[in-house]
Amino acid sequence: MAASEPIRNKKQLKKMAGYYLLRGQFRNHALIVLGVHTALRISDLLRLTWDDVYDAPRGEFRRHVALVERKTGKAKTIALNREAVAALRLYFPHRRGVFLFANNRKNRAAISRVQAYRIIREAAEAVGLAGVISCHSLRKTFGYHAWKNGVPAVLLMDIFNHSSFAVTRRYLGVSQDDRDGVHLKMALF
Repeated sequence: MAASEPIRNKKQLKKMAGYYLLRGQFRNHALIVLGVHTALRISDLLRLTWDDVYDAPRGEFRRHVALVERKTGKAKTIALNREAVAALRLYFPHRRGVFLFANNRKNRAAISRVQAYRIIREAAEAVGLAGVISCHSLRKTFGYHAWKNGVPAVLLMDIFNHSSFAVTRRYLGVSQDDRDGVHLKMALF
């Protein structure tokens, strides 16, 4: 099985996020936007509830999401940026049930990992994304673009809770184009 890849092209990423927005499917739009902007594993993303992101007594979205990672058992606090909150605001009037990404059935449980994969794949295919795009691609996309924007790898290692830099390096999806870019930009004389 091939490893999932980050979405490197920002224009395609924007189109992918907008794919469901144009169809009025706000849950699916929010799934992609939050997946990319929180860098959460899909198992943690799907367990989020509206209470995790919305403070009902105050009538406002929270600035941070606090959770315990399912895989590592470690506590984590993640800031919600304006893109994440904007996607949540659009989705909020259409929410169903307790879970942020509730299914459309009567029980309103969270959607399955398989359904999340289908949502992501459909949008990726619709915008012509090549390569292995999966649920994990959203998390890797966060890392790739953070790294490209100059975020130190050691900080990304901490965000991802990786035990070694080698794991983080594979996550970043550094391509030959990225390596070529470094060489071609170097002008020392």
